[in-house]
Amino acid sequence: METLRKRSFFALAALLALTTTLRAQTADDIVNKYVAAIGGKDALSSVKSLTIQATSTIMGNDGPTTITIVVGQGYKSESEFGGSKIVTCVTPTGGWVLNPYMGAPTPTAMPDEQLKRAKVNMMLDPLANYAANGYKVELAGQDSVDYKVKMSGNGNDVIDYINMKTYLLDKVSTHYSMGGQEGDLTISFADYKKLDGGLMYPYTTTMSLQQGDLVIAASKVTVNSTVDPKIFDMPKQ
Repeated sequence: METLRKRSFFALAALLALTTTLRAQTADDIVNKYVAAIGGKDALSSVKSLTIQATSTIMGNDGPTTITIVVGQGYKSESEFGGSKIVTCVTPTGGWVLNPYMGAPTPTAMPDEQLKRAKVNMMLDPLANYAANGYKVELAGQDSVDYKVKMSGNGNDVIDYINMKTYLLDKVSTHYSMGGQEGDLTISFADYKKLDGGLMYPYTTTMSLQQGDLVIAASKVTVNSTVDPKIFDMPKQ
């Protein structure tokens, strides 16, 4: 009888522990820990703009890259490979691309479908303030390393993989359908460093594309530099 009581006690204790763990693993709890890990809401809200100097590498080719983000107002990525520029630019009112390798040898306005998805780039961190950015989150499980948090809304459905130990973002994955083409995209983040103001930022970003991996390695990240809004204007033909 005593042995049976002990077994019942341990079984009940294990059940209570499991229940507590499951309750702790809500999407909001994980997102809150993520926000704390990247420096907290104050560090996040203090950043109004970022200017990123980097080197991009794809299929063995390197090129200089400059990424400019003015939170909520504009995003511009400009790279150069083999003497040709590749530009992606987004504002609240429109967007344009320049990419001679993808059939846009002159600045071309983004189609509405692409623009709707691209506007997320103007957000410094969509996950950290997901509700205000028009998203909802739900816990989608976990693997041996990460919690999986599904974030959906604004035409973007992504899975955020948040590290169980550090609570930093390891990667995001999404399935896209654009211009009659579909594909899976995974973006991984590494080499986190603390910026001025305390925000943790990944200095290495790897985009897994059908053509191969695009690696963007930042060498310098400047916080709250003055940005001329004219850099987001599409050049006149």
